[in-house]
Amino acid sequence: MSEAEERLFALGLLRPSPGGGRVAISPESAADALLAPLEQEILQRRIAMATTRARLHSLSGDYLEARSMRSAKSSIEVVEGIENIRAVIDDLARTCTESLDALVPGRPPEEAIRAATPLDLEVLERGVRMRQLIQQAARNHWAVAQYTETLVGAGAQVRTASVLPARLLIYDRGCAVLPLDPRHSAAGAALVRDPAVLAFLQQLFEHYWDRAVDFAKDDQKGGPEPTGVERNVLLLMAAGKKDEAIAHQLGMSPRSVSRIVARLMDRLGADSRFQAGARAASNGWLS
Repeated sequence: MSEAEERLFALGLLRPSPGGGRVAISPESAADALLAPLEQEILQRRIAMATTRARLHSLSGDYLEARSMRSAKSSIEVVEGIENIRAVIDDLARTCTESLDALVPGRPPEEAIRAATPLDLEVLERGVRMRQLIQQAARNHWAVAQYTETLVGAGAQVRTASVLPARLLIYDRGCAVLPLDPRHSAAGAALVRDPAVLAFLQQLFEHYWDRAVDFAKDDQKGGPEPTGVERNVLLLMAAGKKDEAIAHQLGMSPRSVSRIVARLMDRLGADSRFQAGARAASNGWLS
């Protein structure tokens, strides 16, 4: 093969033919094939940027309110040592009477799950409303799944989210527990009773809670992951391609592509192609 043919093949302008040899491809089709991965990466970054921007903007009002309500007395207590932290959490759980809201990022250690289960069940038996928000990636771990199913069976509300900021416990909307270092929970915890800060933390919890998915429905969210032609169509759709361009690149009829796109959007519960791409990315279907 000549050097020119090698260059054309590297650029996608020549492709192997089923009958042997190679066949010429139009520059438009070659460009679509070469640039699709880059366009997909750009789309995913734009989605991540838009999500982060919206999340931060939604907290502006709470930030200004917290600043206006700042007092000389912060009502924030620092607790150091893992045993002291556990003792404080145990006391707060046993004296809790109305509500317990929790953000649980990452995957809790099995030891922590075993210690928390009887205490959480006791809280639920007293009629306390418990809402837990766990990270989606952790739900597939058997200990987390068993713990969560136990809580749901006892009356707790549990949802999952792909991203959570830090561990947070709010007891009776009157006391919050935050780690001093989110990466090392044993480093210490802060007990927050300041009304302004508590209001902000409660709004933060509600922000993530409203956007999360019920634990019981998470397995069905979006249905089965697309494969084969469906996946190829989804990747090109997420890259911003129109039905005609997708059909041309995959060698299909525009009508067939339109049916597949409609089916994917219905499975994702999306009202627009952009929303479908965002939800597919959240499900990990574009990885």
